[in-house]
Amino acid sequence: MDDVAGRYWGEVGQHHAGSTDTWRDVERLVDYFTPTKLLTEISDDDVTRLVAWRRGHRVVRSKKHKAESPLVSNATVNRSTTEVLKKLFTRAKKNWGVRFENEPDWKSHLLPEPQERIRELVGDEWEKLEGATRDDYVPFLTFARASGLRLRECLLRWPEVDWDARQIRKLGKGKKLVTVPITPTIRGILWPLRGQHAEHVFTYVAARTRAGRVKGKRYPLTYSGVKIAWRRLRAKAGVTDFRFHDIRHDVGTKLLRETGNLKLVQKALNHSDLKTTTRYAHVLEDEVATAMERVAKSRAKSRKPAREAS
Repeated sequence: MDDVAGRYWGEVGQHHAGSTDTWRDVERLVDYFTPTKLLTEISDDDVTRLVAWRRGHRVVRSKKHKAESPLVSNATVNRSTTEVLKKLFTRAKKNWGVRFENEPDWKSHLLPEPQERIRELVGDEWEKLEGATRDDYVPFLTFARASGLRLRECLLRWPEVDWDARQIRKLGKGKKLVTVPITPTIRGILWPLRGQHAEHVFTYVAARTRAGRVKGKRYPLTYSGVKIAWRRLRAKAGVTDFRFHDIRHDVGTKLLRETGNLKLVQKALNHSDLKTTTRYAHVLEDEVATAMERVAKSRAKSRKPAREAS
């Protein structure tokens, strides 16, 4: 396991957008199975016990409140444990020539997950969020809503912004190229930020001098920093049950409601599979009902003259 983890990290893991998470997840597997455990010895029974062990873990929010935290979700167990172990097996088979006589049946170990909910902003929720946002975070927040990008994808660097081509290009989820047109709205957000930082587009102003930062100077926004700021912002705004990722869902639902075009929404959200985009199809229910009613009335009109003639 120790050798497998090291090779996987060197060849693949360290290059992930969320490499810190990859390191943690792989290290957890090594600790559980022990460094000397052979990958070829891991059976279905071993994976079953692994999943049961992982399900007993709690979400770690802080050391102080660790015992009070909820248990990790089925999705977390699947993504951070079962699927990570499967990736080690896949890498060993395809790239290292390892043969498994009794590879675990991965599908049987995946826990059921509820269908992802689609939450959009309603009423004055956006105004509340915007009003509670620090001035130095406003460009980042408005860009997230204007682009529909994932949080990590919103953390732009200037070389990824092509003013001449009017396009943003960067590696996104799964190391796939994500492209976003620089619309007049997005240009209005990004253009004033030039000169604030040589490399990073979005920055914040340090509120105090500590941890190597100097009060009043600008520093790049980070994934973890945005997550912390988002929790505080949401609480201050009084907007509940709304994750940062739901900004992307809000963009998708409103775009589909405006256009009625699933393929267009797929392109805008950079979905590789149209099936992913169909999660937003519920917003078309009213339009479908209206269209069906028009068809029914049209048929009724076409039958009426025939009855009158008889």
